[in-house]
Amino acid sequence: MNIKVIKSSEDYTQAMARLSALMTLDPKVGSKEDNELELIALVIEDYERKIVPPATPDPVDAILFRMDQMKLGRKELELFIGSTSKVSEVLSRKRPLSLSMIRRLHLGLGIPAEVLIGCEGNEKATLGKGPEMDYSKFPLKEMLDRGCFGDFKGNAQRLKDYAEDLCLKFMHDLLPKREEPTFLRAPLHQRGMRGADGNALLAWRLCVLKKARAMPASREYKKGIVTTKWMKDLVRLSVFEDGPRLAREQLGMAGITLVTEPHFKGTYLDGAAMLDDGRPIVALTLRHDRIDNFWFVLMHELAHVAKHLDEANPVFTDDLESPDEQDRKEREADDMAQEALIPQAAWGKSAARTSHLTKDVIALAEKLGIHSAIAAGRVRHVTKDYRILAKLLGHGLVGRHFA
Repeated sequence: MNIKVIKSSEDYTQAMARLSALMTLDPKVGSKEDNELELIALVIEDYERKIVPPATPDPVDAILFRMDQMKLGRKELELFIGSTSKVSEVLSRKRPLSLSMIRRLHLGLGIPAEVLIGCEGNEKATLGKGPEMDYSKFPLKEMLDRGCFGDFKGNAQRLKDYAEDLCLKFMHDLLPKREEPTFLRAPLHQRGMRGADGNALLAWRLCVLKKARAMPASREYKKGIVTTKWMKDLVRLSVFEDGPRLAREQLGMAGITLVTEPHFKGTYLDGAAMLDDGRPIVALTLRHDRIDNFWFVLMHELAHVAKHLDEANPVFTDDLESPDEQDRKEREADDMAQEALIPQAAWGKSAARTSHLTKDVIALAEKLGIHSAIAAGRVRHVTKDYRILAKLLGHGLVGRHFA
């Protein structure tokens, strides 16, 4: 015998000719020719497997085959797929299998998961167990409207049926596997949040990350660059009409990405600071589109970047109107933000602190070289009288810079 590994089409042709000749001989079992026949058949099979990958069975055909094996009717299939109409649509290939259907068919009928999935995918890792969370509780309609689910079409019920598939795809497309568990299960330091919807909060964080990933930083962030002095210099941009846009550019030059993303219902978010592979992201919701609110929230989140943001505390989310008692880190962020906006020494000497008059507020702002809305916001915050100085706050003058 002179059998060798097949490496070319010529080798394959010769091997097939020899196989045909041996089969014509019809050798006796155990003979030299019979052994050669068996070996050459294995070599040919190995070569054919390499050049012609085995076809993946069609998921619907696999279901029909198992139904025939187990003498199941369409009615029995409802246990795994759902209503009669869903069973009909799946078997007629008008409705794709959802991950929940695949999981039930795999566990209930023993059909291999890879056959039901139909292709390689990240979802495979989730099929051997139940879903880690109830994806139907995510703000699906809002996420769809924001483009999280691509070109998905369907009514509210269909959106709910495929919630797990859509949410996992959104996450997997966004987060490399090595980062996904770290991001999704990161310790979340949140201020108050008034019973915030955790699923909506996670969806918002993912939307922020998606936007930030599309805005690569021009420089690498270096820890320590954000100081009270640096923040004071940044606040001086507030006097310009396009101050918010200039602030984003300045942050980018420091390796910090500023993102605006509207909050989801049930989150009451003002802003957040988070890390993405070492890069700080400051995210603002602009739910109060005012100049005073923009600059305070921005300074508060930058204080978190300077003092608290690290691998052990990678996410800070803030509802700055929450009445809940603040902890040490939140007090530190507030103190640093207030000092950057209006230093305590200047505030203590200002007539605006006691008079609350428009002319004194404007005088304080001009002395510090900041927008008068910031000084007005300080007076309103200290007095807790939110009826005064409303005309100075710069309503509707921030969001337009981030449209």
